[in-house]
Amino acid sequence: MIVVLKNGVKEEKRAQLIEWLKDQGLGIHISQGEYQTVLGLIGDTTHVDMDLIASLEIVDSVKRVTEPFKCCNRKFHPEDTVVDVGGVKVGGGNFCMIAGPCSVESEEQIVSIARSVKAAGANMLRGGAFKPRTSPYDFQGMQADGIELLKIARQETGLPIVTEIMGVNHLPLFEDVDLIQVGARNMQNFDLLKELGKLHRPILLKRGLANTLKELLMSAEYIMAGGNEQVILCERGIRTFDDYTRNTLDLAAVPMLRELTHLPIIVDPSHATGIARLVPPMALSGTACGADGLIIEVHNDPMHALCDGAQSLRPEEYAALADKVRRIREVIAK
Repeated sequence: MIVVLKNGVKEEKRAQLIEWLKDQGLGIHISQGEYQTVLGLIGDTTHVDMDLIASLEIVDSVKRVTEPFKCCNRKFHPEDTVVDVGGVKVGGGNFCMIAGPCSVESEEQIVSIARSVKAAGANMLRGGAFKPRTSPYDFQGMQADGIELLKIARQETGLPIVTEIMGVNHLPLFEDVDLIQVGARNMQNFDLLKELGKLHRPILLKRGLANTLKELLMSAEYIMAGGNEQVILCERGIRTFDDYTRNTLDLAAVPMLRELTHLPIIVDPSHATGIARLVPPMALSGTACGADGLIIEVHNDPMHALCDGAQSLRPEEYAALADKVRRIREVIAK
């Protein structure tokens, strides 16, 4: 249920209403907009008298929300959420460019790529330290050492770092990571999501390869219900019957999510296609359809990459793409 207050309501009266609603056993999500305040009522609202609330002098309207996701629902929070990642703003008109290798391989490699992507306009550095691989025999990442190398790259370039967490037991290693990524395979790892909800730090939540938008939003709800509202959603392709590409990039998800949620939405064309030459056109398409950013894999030697070299751009290719992305953004901003 949402309660929309009239414009210009005195703080004292608003506080009295909020306190009364809390006494009914409800959680209150407050969204303060430029012209109105929206109170999102979280919990069992079946016993709440809508007519009584609507009759109050300070209330403009009362509506029931039928969707199961509440905290991330745009009805609860009409204004776009802006997530701050180490000084880089994402959402609300702020566009982020996240780039880097699939996996951290050495200090020389990650620092070199970090410098290259920053020069091209990237404002965050991605790099896998823990790698969830389909085969147990594939490279699993440098793990804790990889995170330390990411920190060195951040110190050298100033770029906030983005890396994926695999489980709750790894949380202590991520205390100094700017943006914690929850990968597609862990999108419904609910124990992990609950713990991330307690951190009050930015989380990048990727859509599972066979999950609906509602399921993605419900996973975001797990994090937000714990008190952490700094969530960024990522469309990274879903599995369909076609096998020419690694996955199928669902670009319709971006404008659809824009209607459903106030959270920022970025696109990952690298994992969606699995083919380097397809990354640029899909990155431009993701930009054109209104995404708040892109996360793209870049490697200085894709042929010898320990992970996902086939979908990685070379630094010079990324620089050319970044320039086109800027031009697309200029067009859609008009």
